[in-house]
Amino acid sequence: MSSLLFRLGRFAGRHPWRVIATWVLVAVVGVMLSSSYGGETDDSFRLPGAESQRGAEAIAQRFPQQSLFTSNVVLHAKEGLDNPTARAAVTAVVDDLADDPHVVAVNDPYDRRASTLSPDGTTAFVTVGYDTEVIGVAEFEAAEDASRAARSAGIQVEYDGALGYAKGNPEPSSEAIAVAVAVVVLLVSFGSLVAMSLPILVALTGIVVGTSAISLLAGLVAVPKIANVIGLMLGLGVGIDYALFVLARHRQNLDAGMSVEKAVGRANATAGLSVLFAGLTVVVAIAGVQLSGIPMIAMMGWGAALMVSVTMVAAITLLPALLGLLGRRVNSLRVPFLKPKPANDPRSASTRWASRVVARPAPYAIAAALLLAVLTVPAFSMRLGFADAGNDAPSMTTRKAYDLMAEAYGPGVAGPMQVVLDGQGPAALDADLTAVRSALAAAPGVASVSPPQLNEDETLGVLTVVPTTSPQDVETSALLERIREKVLPAALAGSDAEAMVTGSVPIQDDVAQRLGDRMPWFIGAVIALSFIALMLLFRSVLIPLKAALLNLLSVGASYGVVVAVFQWGWAAELLGIHDRVPIMALAPMLMFAILFGLSMDYEVFLISRVREQYLVHGDARRAVVEGVGSTARVITSAALIMFSVFGAFVLGSDVTTKLFGVGLALAVLLDVTVVRMVLLPAVMSLLGERAWALPGWLDRSLPAIDIEGTEAVPETVDEPQGSRPKAAALV
Repeated sequence: MSSLLFRLGRFAGRHPWRVIATWVLVAVVGVMLSSSYGGETDDSFRLPGAESQRGAEAIAQRFPQQSLFTSNVVLHAKEGLDNPTARAAVTAVVDDLADDPHVVAVNDPYDRRASTLSPDGTTAFVTVGYDTEVIGVAEFEAAEDASRAARSAGIQVEYDGALGYAKGNPEPSSEAIAVAVAVVVLLVSFGSLVAMSLPILVALTGIVVGTSAISLLAGLVAVPKIANVIGLMLGLGVGIDYALFVLARHRQNLDAGMSVEKAVGRANATAGLSVLFAGLTVVVAIAGVQLSGIPMIAMMGWGAALMVSVTMVAAITLLPALLGLLGRRVNSLRVPFLKPKPANDPRSASTRWASRVVARPAPYAIAAALLLAVLTVPAFSMRLGFADAGNDAPSMTTRKAYDLMAEAYGPGVAGPMQVVLDGQGPAALDADLTAVRSALAAAPGVASVSPPQLNEDETLGVLTVVPTTSPQDVETSALLERIREKVLPAALAGSDAEAMVTGSVPIQDDVAQRLGDRMPWFIGAVIALSFIALMLLFRSVLIPLKAALLNLLSVGASYGVVVAVFQWGWAAELLGIHDRVPIMALAPMLMFAILFGLSMDYEVFLISRVREQYLVHGDARRAVVEGVGSTARVITSAALIMFSVFGAFVLGSDVTTKLFGVGLALAVLLDVTVVRMVLLPAVMSLLGERAWALPGWLDRSLPAIDIEGTEAVPETVDEPQGSRPKAAALV
């Protein structure tokens, strides 16, 4: 494999314009195809096989008038809405809302049969039904025009649902912030404007191609909006990091006296092989979310995997071409006062630190493990769910609408459940609906039950149940369980009708249950694949075992901090989080995939250098010190960039994006400090030479992967023809 990468890098260095032109062509064609055939993001949620999903599909297929795409226009006045002036203004709003060409239904809040006027008369809401799921800026502006009469009369008007979010919310440029931090880190690391610009250019090119690919994917299947956010996070982070590692190795090769062509090829054969392996590990881990059985999370994983694949290929093709084009000018435009430092400096702070840890490994290992274990403790109280408008910023119209509705009608109005009865005939179904409605109304935790609604052929009935507690309250989930396990079976005893409970809360609970059931299988599959890959690469059993355990500790610690911040509310205000939030049900699985893959990046980069040094002199402890010392600066630079990329997304207003930003940024920070700089050298020192042991029978049965270089990949320009180095670093 390293021979192939050497030839690929040398070809790109010899023929840079061909490779660069190919990438430019791919980027241009990708953008053009994306604009013509790309699809819009689709956040519609499906949970195949779940009761809540079957109930939702039954309503959509057999009772379509109950499944319109709706939003509420919430009206509030302290003086009340039941006086002639307010009535005239609200009636005008209803009439104007009905004029929108996409609006197919608007309720009258003063209709005696279905009045939405609150008991105190100060709040009402108008439910607007649309014939399209895409409720955008045009619909929002039409609603704003229709609401002018109410505002002129001193009535507060707010919007919930898709109509409220269609207004949009100005967001800080997370990408610009991340790139700015990357520029500073790369300048300090390389001390050259030219060298600094290369990783950023490669990453941005990969992002353009990757984003176009995700857009084309969205034209074929439903891809959620969060897939673009996560793809952008990873594209910036791994794109810059992968290019950084190859570039750092290339500069070392030039300093060693190699020709430009050979330095490019050698960097691709060593650091490029590391990038290839690490990138494939990330892709496999992220693609593993397919095991969730949930289309939305599967598409989030495939979108992220697609972006990582593109940036990985860019690092081993486009970057070598740029390096070949620049030649020795890669170090030009030096930054004053920033002197270049040798890659392996025995007097560096990282080398001295590694020596200290290796000298007393047990205390350091115990202290680091205890720290991660303490941070992991909150994760055991993790409660899965989904954020709703109650978690939006107080200034947003969706949050104002949520608060007005909760105050006027009770907190459960934001999360009603629908009980769907599929009966055998009108007479039997009517009796079943009556029995079920009476049983639900008497159940503790139920605020109200609507009159039953029947479809045209009277074979499907729907009851709307409003809980007394909010959608995120644990008591609401308990009510759902009582309805499913006790209330409905008792009410339908002896009946042939099938009862299904659907709605946002039931779907969320079903998602949490499914992910909880499949999470152990997913974690086991990812760890097993990573274990096999590391065993093949490093010819060791203890190295992959150690990597799996340390990665689990760092992921667990990040879970714990996420729970403490979002679910418990610790320091939440500092991050712009305005209320306690359950952990998004999709987050733990997706975060594990991303974090485990990224942790393997640093594992491969560091351990490969340790292995190189060990093969040179056979001293396991000395190899650990040299490996950590020679890679710490590059890995730290890469981690700082990754941390800034993830951390910048915390500045957005969306609480789900914040959750991913906090979790991923903190995990990278813990991994590069506590794990790579303390736990790893301590554990490797304790293992000693045993770390590199592999049973003979297993060694003979495993396929060999050449990571020490080949005769076609010479280590220096002066070595005799046919000679072979003892070892070559992967980074």
